[in-house]
Amino acid sequence: MSHGQPIVRLHRLTKAFNGLTVLDGISLDVFAGQTTVIIGPSGCGKSVLLKHIVGLLRPDSGKVFFHDAEVSAMAERKLAEVRRRMGFLFQGGALFDSMTVRENITFPMEEHGLGDRSSRRAKCREVLSLVGLEGYEKRLPEELSGGQKKRVALARAIVLRPELILYDEPTTGLDPVRADLINELIIKLQSVLGTTAVVVTHDMSSARKVADRILMLHEGRFLADTTADGLAGIDNEVVRRFVEGRAGKDELEQLHREAVGGSARETLQ
Repeated sequence: MSHGQPIVRLHRLTKAFNGLTVLDGISLDVFAGQTTVIIGPSGCGKSVLLKHIVGLLRPDSGKVFFHDAEVSAMAERKLAEVRRRMGFLFQGGALFDSMTVRENITFPMEEHGLGDRSSRRAKCREVLSLVGLEGYEKRLPEELSGGQKKRVALARAIVLRPELILYDEPTTGLDPVRADLINELIIKLQSVLGTTAVVVTHDMSSARKVADRILMLHEGRFLADTTADGLAGIDNEVVRRFVEGRAGKDELEQLHREAVGGSARETLQ
């Protein structure tokens, strides 16, 4: 599934928090022009992986490369230059509540000293058109629906025309129709802008729709590396249960113990 040289490389990446290992020596090559999707349960380290790519977190060991530049060893000043070539869609959108849509979208341009007022406004209109929100420039985030906020955040993520877009749970909190709209935008942006994408999600419908390649992260390691069609042929029981949305015996027994324990405590009270 490779296409030439990777745009991102993770080499034996390890990260722990308070003694709990979240990433356990994982390696990954992300190839240009592909949408690579990382699936896995909540709290398994998917967002931690993304934050290492963009340099928001440093590994305990291992290395992160963007092209030939080692992101994991960069000073903050150098990181700022690399981040201009990346777009990041945060899970909650992370819009500034006191800023209009236009101000939110043009903020990265102002931070990097790019363009004048006129060119920034033109760029804002261009990216709003790409996400289907023409005419929304003067609205505040409080005037937007959840799906519209995601699209504004996505417009901000692409305003600098990044080579790489990182999506952190892009469909979380959205109804199925709005979620599918975000999926369509991910596909559209790859086609129109020629970008490379890394998407982390536990939404299997989204993963199947947008992915060129799917990997499953579990307990700090990758258990699967395949395509959407190839998921059906995975024999690993943990992967199969996640893909099918089916609780395992251990989870069901734990749920039963917790329910019994709760009933006992209520009786004693």
